[in-house]
Amino acid sequence: MIDSIAQARHCNAVSDPPFIIDRTTAMGQEINKTVFSNDDFTEFQQRLSAETDILREMLEQQHFNDPSTSTGFELEGWLVDHNLFPAPINQPILNQLNSPLVVPELSRFNIELNGTPQQLTGNALQNLQQELEQTLQQCQAAAHDHQSALLMIGTLPTLRNSDLCMANMSPTGRFLALNDQVLKARHQQPIRLAISGREQLVVTHHDVMLEAAATSFQVHLQTPPESFVSHFNASIMISAPLLAAAANSPFLFGKDLWAETRIPLFEQAITTVNAHQQTRVNFGEGFIEAHDDCFQYNHRHHPVLLPLLFEDAPDRLKHLRLHNGTVWRWNRPLIDFNRHGQPHFRIEQRVLPAGPSVVDMIANAALYLGATSTLAKLTDSPGYQLSFEQSRANFYQAARHGLDAELIWLDGKQHKINELLLEEILPMADQGLTELGIDASQRCYYLSVIRGRLESRQTGAQWQRDFIERHGRNFFQMTTEYLHRQQSGMPVHEWEI
Repeated sequence: MIDSIAQARHCNAVSDPPFIIDRTTAMGQEINKTVFSNDDFTEFQQRLSAETDILREMLEQQHFNDPSTSTGFELEGWLVDHNLFPAPINQPILNQLNSPLVVPELSRFNIELNGTPQQLTGNALQNLQQELEQTLQQCQAAAHDHQSALLMIGTLPTLRNSDLCMANMSPTGRFLALNDQVLKARHQQPIRLAISGREQLVVTHHDVMLEAAATSFQVHLQTPPESFVSHFNASIMISAPLLAAAANSPFLFGKDLWAETRIPLFEQAITTVNAHQQTRVNFGEGFIEAHDDCFQYNHRHHPVLLPLLFEDAPDRLKHLRLHNGTVWRWNRPLIDFNRHGQPHFRIEQRVLPAGPSVVDMIANAALYLGATSTLAKLTDSPGYQLSFEQSRANFYQAARHGLDAELIWLDGKQHKINELLLEEILPMADQGLTELGIDASQRCYYLSVIRGRLESRQTGAQWQRDFIERHGRNFFQMTTEYLHRQQSGMPVHEWEI
C-alpha cells in the first residue's frame, strides 16, 4: 500500500461506541427467555404499535437532528481447522479475546467482527482498514492457539451439509429462540433450499442453521436526517453493480451456483412469509418516501417473531428496533442512539460478501459510500430515474451472473455491468468521496483496487471458479490457496490461479 495510507493515523475516529453495541438493532442482544406465551405476543404487539406511533411523533418534532455523516462495518468470518472444514470453537476464542468488537454468530464456527464508527471524511477509509486488520490479527492469534484459522469468504467451499446441525449452533438464548419461532411460524415444516445456477442444489433442513452458511461484510452509513431518504433509495439502486463487483460466493456443498450464492441461500434460510407473500429476507417493498416507511410496513405486515419485553422508556423504541431486526432487508434502515441519547437513522448495506481480502472489502465500502453519495443527489434530477422494480431485477441479475450481468441503468438503457462500473459508477464514486472530503490518496488507492478487479474481471467468485476449472474440483486445495492469498493482504485481482 502507498506510504501515505500505510502511515495514516486514526485522526478521524469518533468516541462513540461501536455501531452494534446496542445489539437489539441487529437482533443480537442476549436473552434469558426462549419460550413465549400468547400474552407475550399480545403485549409486544401493543408496545410495538405504541412505539411506531412514537417514532412518527419524534420525526414530526424533529428529534432526529444528528448532523453526522459516518460509517462503520460488521464482518462475519469462518473458523476452520487444518483440513479447512468448519471448526465449531467460537466460544473459547471469544473467551480468550474478551473484546466487545468480536461477538458470536449463529453457528459455533462463525464469529462477527465490528468496527467503531468513523466520521466519513479525511482518513476514514484507512482508519477502517487499520482497525479491521488489528482486530483480525488478534482473532487469528487466538484461532491459532486453538489449532484453527479465521477465513473471510461468502460461502465456505468446504462446508458440508452435515456441519449445519443444531449441535453446532452457538448456545445462546437468542439463537435458540429464533430457531424455535421460525419453525413455529412455519408450522414445523422443514426449510427447503433450492438454487438453480450453473448447477442445481436441493436440500432440506429442519432448523435455521442454513443461515450460518452465508457470511457478509455489512457497511453502515449514517447521514444527516434531511438526506437519509435519498441516500436509502440510492443505496437500493446501487446494490446491483456493487454486488457484481464484489461477488465472492459461487460454491455451496460442492455445487457451482450463482456468482453470489449467498443471496438465494439467505433468502431461503429463514423462510416465513407475511400476508403479501414476502419472506423476512428480501430486497424490500419499494423506495421510501419517509424515514419511517419500513418501520410502518414492519408493523402492519410482518408478524412478531420474538416477543421480548423491555422495561426501557417507550421513546427508546426497543420493541420497534427488535422487530426491525427480525426483517432482513438487503438494505435495512436502523435506528440507534449516540452516547448523548440522541437518535439517528442509518443504512445497513447487507449485499456485500465477506472477503476476499481486507483491502478488497474496504475498497467495496469506498465504492458503495462514494457512489451512494453521488447517486443520492442525482435521483431527484430529470432524466435520472430508475424504478424500484428495475433495481430489484438488476440485483438478482447481478447475484446470478456477477460481472457478466446486464442491467437497466439511470438512462433507461441496458448496459453490460462491467462497462457501466468502469465508465460511470467508478467516476461517480470518486466524485462522492471527493465531496465527502476523503483524502485524495485514499480515493485513488481504493478505487484503483476496484478498477483493477474490473479490468481483469477477476472477482473472488471468478478466481474460485477459474481455480477449480484449472485444478479440478478439489475444494480443499482451492480453499487452502484462497486462505494463503487472503493472508498475504493482496487484493483479489492480483491473485494467481
